[in-house]
Amino acid sequence: MIFEMTNQVRVSDITEGISWYKTFFNREPDFIPHEGFAEWEIISGCWLQVAEGKPAEESGPIRFGVTDIEGVRERLMEELGIDQFEIFSREEVPVKWGTFTDPWGNGLGFFEYVNKTEEKERIRRITGNPL
Repeated sequence: MIFEMTNQVRVSDITEGISWYKTFFNREPDFIPHEGFAEWEIISGCWLQVAEGKPAEESGPIRFGVTDIEGVRERLMEELGIDQFEIFSREEVPVKWGTFTDPWGNGLGFFEYVNKTEEKERIRRITGNPL
């Protein structure tokens, strides 16, 4: 039975990486077990690890679900200088999405449910809390 997951991105400088991801997630890491490594628990049981090392070429994208993709895009463009963050949608896809890279080339992105009733139900089922 799978009950948790982690995903890892590598950065060439852990100090810069932690600083960038603190701004990205708008909060401190949840866990720094040792030098060269930090983790954020995104939702219960789902962790993103930032590790010092050689970044993998063309990794990702790792996309995070949000309730306001345009607002997130504006904040990240302003605070992190992300300039390649186009939002896409297709009639047959229930979400709109956008992808970009961090300064080390790791693919990241966000998606937002178009149907807000479906979005609220997903949030309730995943977190156990209504919006």
